[in-house]
Amino acid sequence: MTLSHFDTTVFIIYVVGLLMLALWISRNEDDQGKNTSDYFMASNSLPWWAIGASLIAANISAEQIIGMSGSGYAIGLGIASYEWMAALTLLIVGKYFLPVFLERNIFTMPQFLEQRFDKNVKTIMAVFWLGVYVFVNLTSILWLGALAINTVAGIDIQFAMILLALLSLAYSLYGGLKAVALTDILQVVLLITGGLILVYLSLAEVSNGAGIWQGFQILIHTVPEKFDMVLSKDHPDYIHLPGISVLIGGMWIMNLSYWGFNQYIIQRALAAKNIREAQKGIAFAAYLKLLMPIIVVLPGIAALLIFPQLENSDKAYPSLMSLMPEGLKGLIFAALVAAIVSSISSMSNSISTIFTLDIYSYFKRGQSQHHYVNIGRMASLTGLSCALIVAEPLLGQFDQAFQYIQNFTGFFTPGIACIFILGLFWKRTTSIGALVAALGSFLFSVVFYVFFEEIPFIDRVGYVFLLCFIFAVAASLLTTTAANNKAVNLNDIDFSTTQQFNYATAGVVAILAALYITWW
Repeated sequence: MTLSHFDTTVFIIYVVGLLMLALWISRNEDDQGKNTSDYFMASNSLPWWAIGASLIAANISAEQIIGMSGSGYAIGLGIASYEWMAALTLLIVGKYFLPVFLERNIFTMPQFLEQRFDKNVKTIMAVFWLGVYVFVNLTSILWLGALAINTVAGIDIQFAMILLALLSLAYSLYGGLKAVALTDILQVVLLITGGLILVYLSLAEVSNGAGIWQGFQILIHTVPEKFDMVLSKDHPDYIHLPGISVLIGGMWIMNLSYWGFNQYIIQRALAAKNIREAQKGIAFAAYLKLLMPIIVVLPGIAALLIFPQLENSDKAYPSLMSLMPEGLKGLIFAALVAAIVSSISSMSNSISTIFTLDIYSYFKRGQSQHHYVNIGRMASLTGLSCALIVAEPLLGQFDQAFQYIQNFTGFFTPGIACIFILGLFWKRTTSIGALVAALGSFLFSVVFYVFFEEIPFIDRVGYVFLLCFIFAVAASLLTTTAANNKAVNLNDIDFSTTQQFNYATAGVVAILAALYITWW
């Protein structure tokens, strides 16, 4: 399948429009006068609608669109738990985590670890995050994105990865977080519009033109097993989604780590005008998360009836694009590329932020603001170059890349969640306890992975978190360090929320309850 001249024209218009918008956003920015707050934190000026849109644009990329559609094709609606449970997680982050970070003027997650513990904990975790962002997140975004472009437009995968990287660098390298976050508004509008059009056409194809509701009913009756939200133990994919654990087990740890303590995500909320603006943005993002499975998972299930013989489930979404009429195909392709480019830009900006503010500035103090901004740009470029080199060797052999990504990051998320939760809410946590949790997370995960491979990785994450928690508490009780004097004084933090935020939370809970009761 290739794009027509008209489709290509639509795509080019999108690219030109995106670059013009980014340049317009940065038009008043004097590059020589741009400081680290401007470049890395958008001068702490982001409004709620930009925060919410940027959170979703950063999160929804090829990993979700291609990977989750592929898992929808292979597993079914159960994979939507990653999205729907994330909506509730976002609201928890907005109420209990963000007030602490904003009160302490946090720019980066390693910075918080230094404030709460010491430089050793900060440096170890900063290096870890850089490694994961480059060799897991960036590689997966580039590889799955290039796979989609290859399927849709017939472009060589290596060339497609380079194209995505260059398009991302074209505006994020100069404009920083402000250019990334504000252009994300366009990206999200295009992503949702294009996604809903594809859902409509996919369900219409399933029903042979009888309508989307009829197509949905056909899916339910033809492949009812694909609409099980909580998988039973005898389900062939129970190892990926272990039943009730998606509601009360390890998925909570993964979501809290991702949405609450992940620089790549939380940086948008940290750049808010104030806590109320950040919480409104978080609530907006939560409702967008509820919508995402309709856009990314449902088409994957529909593809099972339309393309039942796909050799690779990750080709489900790109294959569906063959249903698009001329012009619309170009729009859907632009929406797909928009999501990919946005995530690459966001990830690159977070890499540059952590490297510059948490590592480089420690060894090279007293440099000019302009110098640090340029170092951040070099860090972005270096990280992308490394990801381009290793993407195919790391991911080329996997059928469901989304599951690989979750499995790998699951080695480290229990320790991260443990360190932050104890650091935020237990005054006696020490730096030794934090380091024990970090090391234990990897070691315990390896033991489970090697000797108890029959245990689903989501359950493994939950078990490892409990072990890390126990050992971190024990180590903290046995040691006394300066970190005890750096504890967060929760009495100084305002955890109250507005009535609108409370209503938004109640709405999310009600919708989730209805979804899981219906598709249990």
